[in-house]
Amino acid sequence: MSRVRRGFKARRRRNKILKLAKGYHFDRRTKYKHTAETVKRALHYAYIGRRLFKRDMRKLWIIRIGAAAKLLETSYSRFMGSLKKNGCELNRKMLAEIAATDFDGFKAIKDSIKK
Repeated sequence: MSRVRRGFKARRRRNKILKLAKGYHFDRRTKYKHTAETVKRALHYAYIGRRLFKRDMRKLWIIRIGAAAKLLETSYSRFMGSLKKNGCELNRKMLAEIAATDFDGFKAIKDSIKK
């Protein structure tokens, strides 16, 4: 039986992984077995990190809105509850931006909602 030369397909599969390891050190960049392991772990951490980033940003928005609401002598939950009851379409990201950069605008939003 003749010997099979692993050419095009296998090389393409290996090079795809090796290209992802750009910037790694030593064997993690050059040896396929080490590289594949490291790249797999890195991709997994990147996946987790994207979700953690969303979680952290939502926490930050809530803290900003809560702090601005405290200055207007109300709590975060009461403020958000009254916004929802009055059908306000602003999301937490926009409210946090308004609270951080334009406090008078935030105050106007609070004044416009009925209690």
